[in-house]
Amino acid sequence: MGTSYPQPEKHIDQCTNKELLHLALTETDDENAWEAIRELHTRGSKEIFDNACKLCLSSNAHERCVGADILSQMGTPHPIFHEETVSILLKMLEQEQEPDVLNSIAVALGHRDDPRAIKPLALLKNHPADHVRSGIVFGLLGFEDDLAIQTLIELSTDMDAEVRNWATFGLGSLTETDTPALREALLVRLTDEDAEARGEAMVGLARRRDLRMLDSLLHDLEEGLFSSLLFQAATEICDPHFICPWCICVKLGKKKKGAGFIENWKKRLKNAHRQPLTGSLIPLSARGRWRGRRQHSV
Repeated sequence: MGTSYPQPEKHIDQCTNKELLHLALTETDDENAWEAIRELHTRGSKEIFDNACKLCLSSNAHERCVGADILSQMGTPHPIFHEETVSILLKMLEQEQEPDVLNSIAVALGHRDDPRAIKPLALLKNHPADHVRSGIVFGLLGFEDDLAIQTLIELSTDMDAEVRNWATFGLGSLTETDTPALREALLVRLTDEDAEARGEAMVGLARRRDLRMLDSLLHDLEEGLFSSLLFQAATEICDPHFICPWCICVKLGKKKKGAGFIENWKKRLKNAHRQPLTGSLIPLSARGRWRGRRQHSV
């Protein structure tokens, strides 16, 4: 297989569909291959769809991956050939054994947001390959469905940090569901060794006005672990005016305001909540991050 397209000077949007497909199949640099696939998504013609379907039937695992990857977002930002695509992907899921292809199928189904995928995806939650389980999590994000949420709860304890991180993100920020089991899953992640998983858990609990995340938030901030997730968790539960001074100090690495300032900030944060814990969820504020993660997932 070639390592690059023979006319590298040709801009991607000037390539024919055939040339783009060749790039997607033969380019060894993932970003270059995905640049071709994203262009095929945008064009979204019947010709491209038919060629992707043929690839999905190939005996070659890499070709099946590329076929599923193309089908995943055909017509973006307005998906087309939805029924046909979901039907093909579900049939592939039933018989596929190759981990790389399973990952591509699961991610593609996640982009398609079709509830018919929930049960077959959930059946693969214990797959031995980390990247398959990561794909399963992605495929289940955003559903207000008991099985999907229970599967994410289970995968939030996965041995792989990326799987835990994405599952916690899904539970905390991409569902309006608020049950004791979901909250408990988020609470467990407050002690996760992965800082991003901890941050996602804090955001999820803050959205549910569950102040049991405050100690973890204050601990991470005091350790200088400033991040957008910690800032979001803090601003979800109190007035941003209480947050900004401390976050700026941590961001700049200048903790020179004195112990009195820090202690006062901590007290104000702890006392800032004015809503009962039984109040309604703070509206979803993670759609931008979800879009960013979806972009990253390809």
